[in-house]
Amino acid sequence: MKKTNWLLLVLALVLSMFLAACSGGGDEGSSSSGDSGSDSSGDASGDSKQVLNIMDSAEIPTMDASLATDAVAFQFLGSTMDGLYRLGENAQPEPGIAEESEVSDDGMTWTFHLRDAKWSNGDPVTANDFVYAWQRAVNPDTGSEYGPYMMGGVIKNATAISNGEKPVDQLGVEAVDEHTFKVTLEKPIPYFKSLTTFGTFLPLNKKFVEEKGDKYALEADTLLSNGPFKITEWNHGEGWTLKKNEDYWDADNVKLNQINVKVVKDTATGVNLYETGEVDRVNLSAEFVDQYRSSDDFKVEEEPTLFYLKLNQKANDVLGNVKARKAMQMVIDRQSMVDVILNNGSIPADGDIPKNFVKDPESGKDFREVNGELVSYDVDKAKQLWNEAKEELGKDKITLEYLGGDTETAKNLDAYIKDQLEQLDGLTVKVTSVPFKERLQRDTNMNYQIQNAGWGPDYIDPNTFLNMWVTDGANNKTGYSSKEYDQLIEQAGNEYALEPEKRFENFYKAEKMLIQDDAVLVPLYQRARAQLWKPYVKDVQVNPMGPDYSYKHAYIEGK
Repeated sequence: MKKTNWLLLVLALVLSMFLAACSGGGDEGSSSSGDSGSDSSGDASGDSKQVLNIMDSAEIPTMDASLATDAVAFQFLGSTMDGLYRLGENAQPEPGIAEESEVSDDGMTWTFHLRDAKWSNGDPVTANDFVYAWQRAVNPDTGSEYGPYMMGGVIKNATAISNGEKPVDQLGVEAVDEHTFKVTLEKPIPYFKSLTTFGTFLPLNKKFVEEKGDKYALEADTLLSNGPFKITEWNHGEGWTLKKNEDYWDADNVKLNQINVKVVKDTATGVNLYETGEVDRVNLSAEFVDQYRSSDDFKVEEEPTLFYLKLNQKANDVLGNVKARKAMQMVIDRQSMVDVILNNGSIPADGDIPKNFVKDPESGKDFREVNGELVSYDVDKAKQLWNEAKEELGKDKITLEYLGGDTETAKNLDAYIKDQLEQLDGLTVKVTSVPFKERLQRDTNMNYQIQNAGWGPDYIDPNTFLNMWVTDGANNKTGYSSKEYDQLIEQAGNEYALEPEKRFENFYKAEKMLIQDDAVLVPLYQRARAQLWKPYVKDVQVNPMGPDYSYKHAYIEGK
């Protein structure tokens, strides 16, 4: 998001009107009340048509919950679907299709009791819909990235199934009856209920999915919803429309009738649409922040979403050299980047765990405070390491390809990073700007050398960031492999699963190894979003994982 997770996975999504990810989310946000602390106890009465108009900077790649990997998809899956639980206030799970649940004394078996709920075609939502969806997500024939990633080591036999070693019907899920869904875990997972709010765990209507085949979830008429809204129009590259789902089990508490989403990649265009009243929210790039900072509509949203350069160690021998990677870490002035280029409240990143995300279980201090700054800005040291790397490689002139986004803000930031990297003697950086969907495909195929990427949490735990980089991890895609790193993460998730202090010690060691010792990533910044929000938009819930925003209880007041 925000791969949630919370996937967000790429810079462009950060800033313009997109989402991200992991993981972080499709459209960009608001305060939880839409008006930064005003009384939101009013209702949606009056002449308002209860229509919300927003923007996104990227197309939805797919609405297939088994195949979704990005924050745009997870944002609108969260808007149109209910899983067992939904994210409520303060990122706490609240009942979705599950009215209640119970867990065995050993923490290994969860039983969910499902309410009467319907799909938008009138079919009942049953326990079999969860069994089918979860089995499909780990079935190697599906080709899901998130299924094995989110369920492996969590749901019994998920890893063996995704590796082709066991049949899918051996997954630890069972429909006891139509309204009782039982899950058997590989080990106790303290945050499992929170995990079930994530998009990969959503149910699927088997008959509908198989009837639509390869076209499933790629058009408005090949989708089913069981959540607050349903997509009724989808004009690829232009935008999409969500309308209230009258068949939703909690439809009485959904106040918006319609959400219109425009794809807009240029910030100036978005600001103009906001000023003319055509949209209700816009993300601001650096040049607009100072202009609107004193406006009552101006808001800054801080998020636990990190952006960094991914370095494909298998792309060439330069990126396979740890000194070259460390030089790239040290040569970028992150403070100037966030102050001048972004100018939206974002802060420099100096590790793989964001600030104000999780606290040490023993001291209560922030994880980032305990583990310290793992990268520094030191141009002289960077040049020294770079020259040593060139000597080891027998190279004088080096050209590296850089994969970035195609939004205005992404291009500006990528140009800055190119300039910073080219302070290294003999280095030429060639930037390629591509749409979000293509960037995802190229990441999956490791068809890049340097990539501007990002990640938002899928659940509130350091593991959601650090587990990504284990050998052959579904979201690793850097070629990084370390037995010692793998052991630290494996031990934290198994032997120390119920020993939080030892578990966090492993996480501290793993993060230092990842960033400080092996220089797998070049941390850039922790995202904040400077935005304008129309004051009549109320009760938009902001999430730190999964969908960036929840519109279930949002409404328009007095427009």
